[in-house]
Amino acid sequence: MKHLLSLLLALASAPSLAQRAPLVTPAEKTAAGTIDPDVLRAHIRFLAHDLLEGRGPGTRGDALGQAYIASQFEALGLKPAGTDGTFFQPFDLVGVTGHPQALSVRAPLGSAELKFHEDFIAVSGVQSPEARLDASELVFVGYGIQAPEYEWDDFKGMDVRGKTLLILNSDPEDDPRIFGGRTRLWYGRWDYKYEQAAKVGAAGAIILHTTQSAGYPWQVVQSSWTGEQFELPATTGPRLQVKAWTTEDATRRVLQLAGRDLETLRAAAQSRDFQPVPLGVTVSTRFANEVRRRPTANVLAMLPGSDAKLSNEVVLYSAHHDHLGKKEGGKPGEDTIYNGALDNAAGVSAMLSVARAYRSLPKAPRRSILFAAVAAEEQGLLGSQYLAEHPPVPAGRIAANVNIDGANIHGRTRDITVIGLGKSNLDAVITALAKTQGRVVKADQLSDRGFFYRSDQFNFARQGIPAAYFGSGMDFIGKPEGWGRQQREAWEAKHYHQPSDELRADWDMSGAVEDARLFFLLGAHVARVPELPRWNKGDEFEAARLAALKALEAPRTPPSEGASK
Repeated sequence: MKHLLSLLLALASAPSLAQRAPLVTPAEKTAAGTIDPDVLRAHIRFLAHDLLEGRGPGTRGDALGQAYIASQFEALGLKPAGTDGTFFQPFDLVGVTGHPQALSVRAPLGSAELKFHEDFIAVSGVQSPEARLDASELVFVGYGIQAPEYEWDDFKGMDVRGKTLLILNSDPEDDPRIFGGRTRLWYGRWDYKYEQAAKVGAAGAIILHTTQSAGYPWQVVQSSWTGEQFELPATTGPRLQVKAWTTEDATRRVLQLAGRDLETLRAAAQSRDFQPVPLGVTVSTRFANEVRRRPTANVLAMLPGSDAKLSNEVVLYSAHHDHLGKKEGGKPGEDTIYNGALDNAAGVSAMLSVARAYRSLPKAPRRSILFAAVAAEEQGLLGSQYLAEHPPVPAGRIAANVNIDGANIHGRTRDITVIGLGKSNLDAVITALAKTQGRVVKADQLSDRGFFYRSDQFNFARQGIPAAYFGSGMDFIGKPEGWGRQQREAWEAKHYHQPSDELRADWDMSGAVEDARLFFLLGAHVARVPELPRWNKGDEFEAARLAALKALEAPRTPPSEGASK
C-alpha cells in the first residue's frame, strides 16, 4: 500500500508531458495504423529461421541477422548511424568455453563431488587458459549485498579475499520498507552478486538457484550458462576465478557435511544483523578454457529530426538481435537450434515496424529517432553496454529509451505492463496513450523477477537515460481471469531459452500490433514536446541523469599539440 501511495503521489506531482502538448497528432495516429500483423510475422519468420542457427554472437547467423536488419533500415531510407558511415557499430567479444567436470567439496563430516550440469553450473570468471579454485574456503554471505542506503552489509568487514562465497539469489523481501519488499532490485540480480563478490576479492561465487528466486527453472541455467560464454574484453579490476550456480538439493548436501541447516542460514540472512558464516568447507575445481575473440556489432540507424535545435537530441529505440545459437551435444534427430522467435526476433520485428511508421509521417519528428538492434543481450547485456559507453550522441542528449524485448503472442489485452512504473514522468504519457486504446497501465505483475535489470534499458538507465520497458498485459479479452498468467508461466517453463521458442501458426499478433503502436506513439510524443523526460525525484538513476545533463554544459578541453586528428 505504501508503494502504491508513493507511486500515485509521484504521478500527481510530476510535470506531465502529456498535459503540455497534444497527446497524439492526426498524422501520428495514421502512421501508427501502418503497423501490421503480417509484417511483424514476416520479420520474425526470417530472423528466427533455422538458417540463422539461433543468431549466436559472433556466428554466421549473427552476421546474417545484422545484415537483414541493416537492409531493412536502408530500405526505409534511414541514415546509417554506425561506424565509418555504415549501419554497424562493430566491437569484439571474448568467448570463453570452459570444461568443468566436478566441484570437489571437503568438510569435517566428509567429502563430496558435485556433478557438472546436474548439481552445479560453472563458468570461468577470467579470460585465460585456466580457471581454478584450490581448496578455497566456503563462506555463506547471505544475499551478498552491500547497500548503505538501506544500512545493509552482508559482509560486516570480514576479509573474504581468496575465499568462495555461497550466496542466496534475489534480495530480502520480508520487510516492505527495504529493498522494495517483493519488488526485486538490482541488488537481487546475479550480475550484481558476481560483481560485488569480485570487488571484495573473492576467488569464486556460487549462487543458490531456486525456481522461485530466479523466476525460471534449473533448465534455463543449464541452457544459458553452458557452452561459450561472452564478455567484453577485460579491463583492469578484480575478477572472480569461477562464477557458479548450484541446485538447492546439492547445496543441502554440502551444508550437511558442514553440520549446517539451509533453512536456518536462510532465516538468519533476512536480518540486518546477519553475520557471514565460515562453513568449515573447502571447494576445489580446475578446468581448461578455450579463449577466443569474436566480432559482432550493434546495428544503428537514424531518422534525422526536423527541428533545427531539437534534432540534436534523440529518442532511442532498442531491441536485441541475438539469441543463444546452437545447443551442444544434441542427440540425433534432436532440435538443437535456439531460434529465439519470441526472444527476441519479435522485439526486432516490432522495432522495424515502428521505424516504418515513422517513415510514413509526412514530416519527421522534431527530435531525431535512433534505432538500435543491439548484440549479445543474452550474454549479459553486452551490446547495449557497449552502445551506452560509446553512444553516437552524448547521453544527456538522449531524451528517452524505449526498449522492446519480446511481444504479446496471445491476443489483445485490457491492460499493459510497465516494468519500472513509478520511476519516471514517462508514466503519465504511457497511461494517457494506453487509455486511448481502451487499456489500463499496470505495474510489473511479476515484480519479484527483477525484469527492469534484465534487459537492455538497464544499461541506458545507468547512463541516466529515462527508459520505458514494457511487458505484455495479462488481462486478455475473451479469456477467463488468470489465463494470461497461466500462459506466461507455461511459456517460461517450456520454451524460455529452449529450442522450442519458434514462430507458430497459432500466434495471435493482434496484441503485439497494439503494443507496437503504443511504443511508436510514446516515442513520437517525446520527440515532439519541448521538455525532456526525467526520472522521478530520488530514483536510483536520477543522479546519473543530472550528471549527463551537466556534462553537456562543461567546456570541451582543446586537444593537446600532436594529438591524433
